[in-house]
This record gives sequence, C-alpha cells and structure tokens, in this order.
Amino acid sequence: QVQLVESGGGLVQAGGSLRLSCTTSGRTSFSTYAMGWFRQAPGKEREFVASIWWTGDITYYADSVKGRFTISRDNAKNTVYLQMNSLKPEDTAVYYCASKTGVVSTRAAAYNYWGQGTQVTVSS
Repeated sequence: QVQLVESGGGLVQAGGSLRLSCTTSGRTSFSTYAMGWFRQAPGKEREFVASIWWTGDITYYADSVKGRFTISRDNAKNTVYLQMNSLKPEDTAVYYCASKTGVVSTRAAAYNYWGQGTQVTVSS
C-alpha cells in the first residue's frame, strides 16, 4: 500500500510564501509515478493545482496559480514539493498530494493514491 504524507501548511499573510512537501512510502517506485497537487476550499469541489511528470521536466499548472506556484520533486527522497509565493486569500484550502502511474494528469479521478491533506490559510 502506498502512503502519502503532506506537511508544510499553515497560516500566512497575503503576499507571503509557503512550501508544501509530500513524502511517499510503501510498495512503490516513486520515481516512476506522476505526482499532483490538488486543493479543496470549504463548500467547493476539489480542484487541480499542479502536476509533474516522473522525470520532473514536464509540469502543468492551473491558470489561477501559474507564475506563483512551482511544483518540483526529488526522487531520491521520494518527495514532491509545492512552492507557493505571492499567496492570496483565495488560495485558502486543504491541499492534497496524489500519485498515479502512467502519464501526468490534471484530473483528480485519474490519481490512485492520496494524502490526508494539509491546511493552508491565507489572511488578508
């Protein structure tokens, strides 16, 4: 079974930065998995934030975070990161990392494994 554990969430003022981490363990070859970050705000559906191909050289971003967030991965540490800069109150949500075999995707339904989520709160 694959386990994903997110960390790095917290409370930050608008304009600030946070870096989320997601470490994977279990029966997996992390380096062959595509990884994604999603978020869910209260009363809203889970939405795509960013994803990264297993090689690390192909990434996708939601338009709402493009230019502010950066996804990266360290396959030696089985960890994927989400660097979030210039945070806005509308970025407030629970952030989830997810993994899947095969090609990278922006669709939540395509991902096989999910973390428990980490809360990010941006105050105005």
